[in-house]
This record gives sequence, C-alpha cells and structure tokens, in this order.
Amino acid sequence: MSSARGAVIGLTGGLFSGLLGIGGGTVMVPLLVLWAGCEQRVAHAMSLVAIIPISAAAVLVYGGAGEVDPAAAVALSLGAVFGARLGASLLTRAPERVLKAAFGVFMLVAAALIAVDA
Repeated sequence: MSSARGAVIGLTGGLFSGLLGIGGGTVMVPLLVLWAGCEQRVAHAMSLVAIIPISAAAVLVYGGAGEVDPAAAVALSLGAVFGARLGASLLTRAPERVLKAAFGVFMLVAAALIAVDA
C-alpha cells in the first residue's frame, strides 16, 4: 500500500470516526481491502492500531468540550480492552474467508438496524 493511499484511508476513517463514531471497522477495513489490496486480517489489524490515535484526538475534542462522562468512559474502556484482547486473539486464528463473511454479515446487519431505526 502506498503512503498516499494510507493517508487518504486514515483521513477518511478519522473523519467518519470523529463525525459519526465509526471509522476503523466500517470505513477503513473495506478501503484497506478493496482499494489498498490488503488481506482481510491485515486490514482488521491495521484499523485496530489506527484506533489509538483516532481515539486520542477525539478525547481531546469531546473531553475538552465536556461531552464525556468519565465514569462511563472508564467502564466502557475497561470492557473494550478485554473485548479487544479476545477479538484480536480470535482474529489471528480465523480463516480469511470466515473473516470476510463475518465482516460482511456484520455490515449488513448494522445497515439494516440503522435503516429500521431511521
């Protein structure tokens, strides 16, 4: 993947993350696979790594504006750390085909739930 494509994918993921609370999984993974030619497992891993600076930037903006409930954020973060550890462990063992299918199903279910709630 070229640095230019990486920067565009990062910008797009960061923009959607800050604006809509999504970015890594729902924006970066498809772009990394379809546009940058990454394998599914690599795309998932790269989007997880990108969450760190994306989250730090969002914390500065939202936290600075007083939009964060600290107790809820700590509880959410603790659960997320343990969940990410488990998910990353599963990611390393799942076949590429299963990852693609599971990701596609997740995206379809998420889209359907959002459309129904709209």
